[in-house]
Amino acid sequence: MPQSKSHLRVKSQTKTSQQNKEIIIAIDGPAGAGKSTVAKLIAQKLGFFYIDTGALYRALTLKAKRLNLNLKDEKSISDLLKKTNIGLEYDKNNLRVTLDGEDISKEIRKPYVTDGVSDVAKIKEVREIMTTLQRKLAENNNSVLEGRDIGTVVFPNAQYKFFLDADFNERVNRRFKELEEKKENINMELVANDLSTRDKIDSTRKIAPLKKAEDAIYIDTTNLSIEEVVNKVISWIKI
Repeated sequence: MPQSKSHLRVKSQTKTSQQNKEIIIAIDGPAGAGKSTVAKLIAQKLGFFYIDTGALYRALTLKAKRLNLNLKDEKSISDLLKKTNIGLEYDKNNLRVTLDGEDISKEIRKPYVTDGVSDVAKIKEVREIMTTLQRKLAENNNSVLEGRDIGTVVFPNAQYKFFLDADFNERVNRRFKELEEKKENINMELVANDLSTRDKIDSTRKIAPLKKAEDAIYIDTTNLSIEEVVNKVISWIKI
């Protein structure tokens, strides 16, 4: 495993002391399936630590874009990560993401960052470094993590694994509404193209592709409300 000089700073009010091995809840699935919202709510309800793995990749993507780096230049992006300070801070269940001390919580959700995340996330060394950071975050904490490879690569031995999915058109609608609420200048066609591209890159990349872990519980969220999905997931968890 490559050694990283990158620094991940975490401040949380949801840490839990453990008598035994920490409980890990892994939630994977494609964009627009509801992973982030569901993971946050489950963490709140159970008093677990929520780890937004996507924020780590988004922060790195934002920095690379600001420096006008080629996102397909694997060495440049990997080297950049090794000298980058990413901070995750939680205050009353709100996530604050910092990049080298700057609050970028809102900036990393913008479409121009989203467009490049999949390219950055498929770089082998970047994923290896991020995997190490994610595991360190969950040390001594009951945690909920969501992403593309949590149950298959990051925590293959997680006690609870879920794969959330939804009809493609439903995922496009959800993403469009989310961006609309943020007053982003976007249209349905662009959102559909973006999701289609991300799905293809995430599911076909050689390193840690998006896929359901064999022992993960599959949940189709197409016709379910967020509350219904949360209740379904929690019904499987025994603590």
